[in-house]
Amino acid sequence: MARDLAKEGEHRVTLADASKASLDRFSGDSAISTLQVDATDSTDLAGALDEQNLVIGAVPGHLGLAMLRAVIELGKDVVDISFSPEDPRQLDALARERGVVAVVDCGIAPGCGNLILGHLSTVLDPIDNFECYVGGLPTVRTWPYEYKAVFSPIDVIEEYTRPARYRTGGKEVTFPALTELELMDLPGVGTVEAFNTDGLRTLLDFDVAEMKEKTLRYPGHVERMRMLRHTGFFSEEPIEVPTADGGTARIRPIDLTARLLFPAWRLAEGEEDLTVMRVLVEGIEAGQSVRYTFDLLDRFDRATGTTSMARTTGYTCTAVARAVASGLFRRPGVSPPETVGKEPGCFDFIMEQLAARGVVFERTVNRIEERR
Repeated sequence: MARDLAKEGEHRVTLADASKASLDRFSGDSAISTLQVDATDSTDLAGALDEQNLVIGAVPGHLGLAMLRAVIELGKDVVDISFSPEDPRQLDALARERGVVAVVDCGIAPGCGNLILGHLSTVLDPIDNFECYVGGLPTVRTWPYEYKAVFSPIDVIEEYTRPARYRTGGKEVTFPALTELELMDLPGVGTVEAFNTDGLRTLLDFDVAEMKEKTLRYPGHVERMRMLRHTGFFSEEPIEVPTADGGTARIRPIDLTARLLFPAWRLAEGEEDLTVMRVLVEGIEAGQSVRYTFDLLDRFDRATGTTSMARTTGYTCTAVARAVASGLFRRPGVSPPETVGKEPGCFDFIMEQLAARGVVFERTVNRIEERR
């Protein structure tokens, strides 16, 4: 994101992080300034943001809401990709009071699916059905997990434990994560498994009778995650374990699991990934039942060494940031991406920005003989 925004001098970009090692990776990039900052320290954060006009938040989910609140209190416009477990709209009144434009959940999912549904809500009336299937995967499958995490692994584990909220028959329902497993065959990828995760979030505010979002993995991954969850490896409740000196220690199983899984899930040097997404939206357009399908298959960029997940999430975020910085989207308050998608010109602008960077959604529209 920093390199995209700094390219050809488009913006003056400062990259802030608590980790000096992370910042050192950019030491040879003259277009980007670096600053070591503790985002949990409000004084440190205020000093870092004093001269900035726009902030992009990209912290682990459990830090997301506190970071967002601090930035809004400082009166800075912000585009956030952090996916905090809390509803960030609780900060809407504060953002409006400060005159801040804050757009949250600006990744691939949530993010692009929200933009699509927001845009189509201005085209279809009513919308009957929304389905989103999305996953980031290693290009080459390897035993035992059939998976590699190319973003914050702790956020991946939270996807496997947080109950999934859907809508069916016009009513909101909740399912455990990792349930309702189904197999799908997708061009260029092959057979994948789709399962419940809690990805709809703010989209549940739409008056749509049928809504669901499922995560995609290679077949076999879900069963292994179910086993770990059932055994208690994802539990946050401390347990006592014996120590080498004959005593005991209290640990959270999820902390041990994370220490073991994260190295196993890390992409190896030169290992490639892909991102696959399918969004289906059905409704009435000009008196006719239609189905819009948006398909994305993006791959690791060998020329730059950039992962597909970084491309699809990062370029979505920078496209929204450009929409805010240019004045194309200027609604004060906390807005999810669907609000941006509804704004005239914003959806096409963001899709064009993505396509210019090789992230291309193929769109098809088909008539439906009978409404669902």
